Formats: sequence, structure tokens, C-alpha cells
Amino acid sequence: MMTTFPEPEAGDSPSKLEVFNPSGHTLPFQESDLLSLLESIEKGESVQFHSIEFVFTGEAGIVDINSTYLDRSYVTDIISFRLDDDESDQAIEGTLYCCAPRIAEQSEEFDTTPEVEFLRVAIHGMLHLAGYDDQTDDDKAVMTSREDYYLQTLFH
Repeated sequence: MMTTFPEPEAGDSPSKLEVFNPSGHTLPFQESDLLSLLESIEKGESVQFHSIEFVFTGEAGIVDINSTYLDRSYVTDIISFRLDDDESDQAIEGTLYCCAPRIAEQSEEFDTTPEVEFLRVAIHGMLHLAGYDDQTDDDKAVMTSREDYYLQTLFH
């Protein structure tokens, strides 16, 4: 069963954000939280998101995506695909594949709530779309700092 958040009503501006949940896993956050984070990242990083899809999948789904597109065959929490060719970063389009069971496990490993961990991973994916990388220890430290910053903007 695929679960999505409600579509905008007629007359509303089109949503920049769509969430799909073919995993069936309970998502411990509100759509409004993702929208707030998206807007904060746009402002803080001087980027503009045009269309972002979050797809919450199970472990088999994330391994399939990882194997098919990245030639890796393991479970990961998120895989980000930027789909636009806009070099100005003012019309970013992307799909973020998130492994709901892995994120839930990480919340226990990192001794945080599922809500915080799911939102941290969402921020991480949006930062990737905005141009951040995490291939080196220094890059990871920068991304973690930005994740912490955006979580603070949401919860305080």
C-alpha cells in the first residue's frame, strides 16, 4: 500500500514536496515539518527547490536502487538524485530515496527519537541536492553541522 500526504486543494499553489511511503513504515513526522525544513534550507543555503520527492522504501528497495544506480549492494539510509540541470540552484528538482527501517534503527543507535532521525536524514538529502558532499571527514563534519543547525531551527 502506498501512502502519500494529501494533495493540495484546488486553488492552492502546487506543492514543492511530495512524500510517498511504499515501505508501509509509520513515518514519525508531519508534512509541515518537511516543508518548514525545505524553506529553511532554501533561505539558509540561497537555493530554491522546485520539486522534491521523498520515497520511503524498505531495505530491499534501497538495496535495489543502490545496486542499480550506484553499483553498491548494501542498505543505506538515503540516496539522493538531483534531476535538474539548473546550475544556478534556483530550480532544484530531486528524488530522495529513504530506507525507513534503517532510519528507525539509526534512531536507536544514535539514541535519538525516530522523529529527529527521520528529519535529520531528510535534511541530509536536501543538503545533498543543494550541493553538499560527504565523501571526506571534513565534508561530513560540515554537513553534520548544517543538519544540527536546521534541526535547531525546527525545534526552537
